[in-house]
Amino acid sequence: MVIQMHVVLNNVSYPVEIVKKKTTKNTYIRIKEDLTIYVTTNARSSDQSIHRLLEQKKEALEKMLHKQQTKNENNSDFHYLGKRYRIVFTNQKEMIIGSSKVFMNKEQDLDKFYKKEAKRIYKEHLDAIYSKFSYKVPYPALKIRKMTTRWGVCNTKEKIITLNLELMKRDLKYLDYVIVHELSHLIHANHSKSFWEVVEENEPNYKKIRKEMKEF
Repeated sequence: MVIQMHVVLNNVSYPVEIVKKKTTKNTYIRIKEDLTIYVTTNARSSDQSIHRLLEQKKEALEKMLHKQQTKNENNSDFHYLGKRYRIVFTNQKEMIIGSSKVFMNKEQDLDKFYKKEAKRIYKEHLDAIYSKFSYKVPYPALKIRKMTTRWGVCNTKEKIITLNLELMKRDLKYLDYVIVHELSHLIHANHSKSFWEVVEENEPNYKKIRKEMKEF
């Protein structure tokens, strides 16, 4: 059962989509990319109780909306290695990156462009970090793919590191951190205290970097 309503936050009206399920015991709130407030709750929850909950959670909702708006801002336009460019569509086949604009055809396959660049850049950075890594580990095979929930994955059994193609949009310090993170899994295949100690040895600013990456 889906119900729709609106809630006003900072003088702006936001749509609320409520999904009631018999199998859902608690009430969960999240914000979609289009800034719709999505509520999942038990089928017996009344509309009035949900409205009261939203009123009580206004401050938290404002923070959630701000976070999502920041994410939307960070993911708009064209991003390449930490710099944001305004897109200008042209009839030319070749893609040209200027100082503040990128000129491209509407048919441009951006993932293909990123993948081509990533094969070179990711390998260079993996080699550089591997050469000075504080522990001796097997040199991993490198894979690149677009992922929605992870920046990197380490297959400790097969000694394969997979890096998210989306890192091509960000400053290279984030790529370097993810590489350190995944190499550290070749020492500790978990997120134990010992694992984070290895990460910190190789990237002392990892906590700050992790916090920044939550905005993407």
